[in-house]
Amino acid sequence: MARQQVIASSMLAVALIVGAFASIPTAVESIGVCYGVVGNNLPSRSDVVQLYRSRGITGMRVYFPDSQALDALRGSGIALILDTGNSDDVLARLASSAASWVQTNVRPYYPAVSIKYIAVGNEVQGAAAQGRILPAMRNLDAALAAAGLGAIKVSTSVRFDAVANSFPPSSGAFAQGYMADIARYLAGTGAPLLANVYPYFAYRGNPRDISLGYATFRPGTTVRDSGNGLAYTNLFDAMVDAVVAALEKAGAPNVRVVVSESGWPSAGGFGASVDNARSYNQGLVDHVGRGTPKRPGALETFIFAMFNENQKDGDPTERNFGLFFPNKQPVYPIRF
Repeated sequence: MARQQVIASSMLAVALIVGAFASIPTAVESIGVCYGVVGNNLPSRSDVVQLYRSRGITGMRVYFPDSQALDALRGSGIALILDTGNSDDVLARLASSAASWVQTNVRPYYPAVSIKYIAVGNEVQGAAAQGRILPAMRNLDAALAAAGLGAIKVSTSVRFDAVANSFPPSSGAFAQGYMADIARYLAGTGAPLLANVYPYFAYRGNPRDISLGYATFRPGTTVRDSGNGLAYTNLFDAMVDAVVAALEKAGAPNVRVVVSESGWPSAGGFGASVDNARSYNQGLVDHVGRGTPKRPGALETFIFAMFNENQKDGDPTERNFGLFFPNKQPVYPIRF
């Protein structure tokens, strides 16, 4: 979920180079919105699914196998990232647990629920990631194949600081060796890497060197990558392409990137305002249909998050990433 991300100081200086460029909005075929439920005043699951459909939102991410949400999604046509929640440890240790997890949380719903990806762990780092994530992915892949559900792709969702040397984007490389193992495994299964990408935290960490416009898709800033000559007009593209460069260096150049979270808070902290959140999220919707300078073409992206969640921990911004208030009214106008 939205968390402080440690951004390399070199990348935080990207907005020092300024030029002029006007972006032309392009719709993306499928953009999702993450559906968190850490609140005591949220709508029913069925009302939430209806809100997604009424607003033309064609993708959803849920952070654990929420049976009520899965039931509500039946026949909706909404493509789903289904997180394993806190199950990655047991999934890693026991193949039988992975088989049981699939029988409980996937088979009863698929294909009536369009489960597209299963995310093993969200922003798991360090020794826990090294010891659990890849074994759990292997066990789940085997369990899905045995159940005849191999079309569902298994991945993991990583924080942006899984990448080091992220500026210029062409210098991107994974900070930990186990990420190269994960990347090469994904190359073998045909699954994408899920990445949580938040220009907000980069801007908040160094507003002196990163312009607000560059961070929020407003025109007027161009940054050129000295390594490959590509030009960047927004920080989101630069961050995504740093992940792409890391995949290339890991020997997995054909692994796709799916942005499993990105967003901007509307209140609660520095740079968090309705105007900035609207500019960023509308800019994201309008932009990702054409991809990044390194990888043109539609970039599958999930906005964080559907609702302001009043019981989330952390600083106040964590409770203000929603596109909608719990009463289903928009925090600000947005087109999908």
